[in-house]
Amino acid sequence: MARNIFISYKYGDTLVPDLNKTELQFIGGRFQYVKRQTRVRDYVDELQEHLKKDSHINLGEKDGESLEDFADETIRTQLKEKIRGSSITLVILSKGMRDTNQPEKKQWVPWEVSYSLRTTTVQNRKSQKNAVLGIVLPDENSTYDWYYTENPACNSITHNTGALFRILNKNMFNRKESLTRECNGTIIHKGECSYIKTVKWSDFKISSEHYIEKAIEIRDNADDYEVIINLD
Repeated sequence: MARNIFISYKYGDTLVPDLNKTELQFIGGRFQYVKRQTRVRDYVDELQEHLKKDSHINLGEKDGESLEDFADETIRTQLKEKIRGSSITLVILSKGMRDTNQPEKKQWVPWEVSYSLRTTTVQNRKSQKNAVLGIVLPDENSTYDWYYTENPACNSITHNTGALFRILNKNMFNRKESLTRECNGTIIHKGECSYIKTVKWSDFKISSEHYIEKAIEIRDNADDYEVIINLD
């Protein structure tokens, strides 16, 4: 089923596996292609190519843009309309997505997630919040260990939500009546326990429609979750 999709991501994060990207540079009096660092935007390009047949896609942050440089009206016209015109926000979760030197409210991804989670009224029409799905990229060593830790003894996986922006963290494991079990003194959540579900990049590429529809299903049952929209 075709969807209007908004993609939120940290453009310049380079803590991702190498995709052997090159760029044209003028060197020694002539143009030539030279290898450059792979960044998250390169994965977003692949994602667009993967989804383009069935979906209309809008993107968030651009290279070098700062949220501080945008007046409220500019943000409203360039971003809010894109988010409100979509039904699902895909958040690309990468190891270096957070700039710890800046307040989160001044960074693109948390602002876009916050707005995606809001219900708004425009011209007397109320729009519902977006579904939000986190797609976890592997790190520069091609592993998912920065976010996922497998626990074979308990047949479970630990999510390192502390590595994410607070608004993402707060909207995970936030089901009001969560089903849990205990293993070796640890509480383990069962079922769809998070409003913001996550999936590995490798798994999403194989079954993208399945994960998108699952996120939409969670959105349609949003009252079952304690959804947090504030950036503080």
